[in-house]
Amino acid sequence: MSEDEELLIDRDKYLAHGAHIGTKAQHKDMEKYVYHVKKNKLAVLNLEDTDKQIRKAAEKLAEYEPEDILVIGRKEEAKEAINQFSKATGVETVIGRFMPGSFTNPESENFTEPELVIVTDPETDKQAIQEASQTNKQVIAIADSENQLDDIDLVIPANNKSEKSIGLVYYLIAEQLLQQKGKELEKDKDLFTPEIEQEE
Repeated sequence: MSEDEELLIDRDKYLAHGAHIGTKAQHKDMEKYVYHVKKNKLAVLNLEDTDKQIRKAAEKLAEYEPEDILVIGRKEEAKEAINQFSKATGVETVIGRFMPGSFTNPESENFTEPELVIVTDPETDKQAIQEASQTNKQVIAIADSENQLDDIDLVIPANNKSEKSIGLVYYLIAEQLLQQKGKELEKDKDLFTPEIEQEE
């Protein structure tokens, strides 16, 4: 079996969506996921690790009911992917600002008690990670080369700056999660990232 056949999708599709593109900053927590650093200092993430961790994330998510999972994303680039992920899987979402106290203050109108949290960026979603840690919730994070991994239980190393990359990661998690539950994701590949099936 070739290397590409072992991946969830063709390597070229990962590359076309920029899932491997890190940043010029690299945090020591992410060193093991960096395949190469270019001469211009831009990190390249290891797609085998990305692929493997997407599978692990789906396996972990399959242990929970959809209503016990909360997907969080503050950045604009994540909004559509999270919406589509929620439609496909039935999970709850917080899109935009995570209000302080949402996990820790029962008096808050935003109070919620998920068992597992997915964050799209450990930096922009750090308030949610801190509160998840304080309340013993599992945290899965899509992390780029510059992110630190404090209080994160499972990391998916991938470009979390690009709408195309974020969309692809959420699409693949949804597909794998539904497979774990004996279901199929709609065969409409435009669901999360319009470009996913359009390359020649």
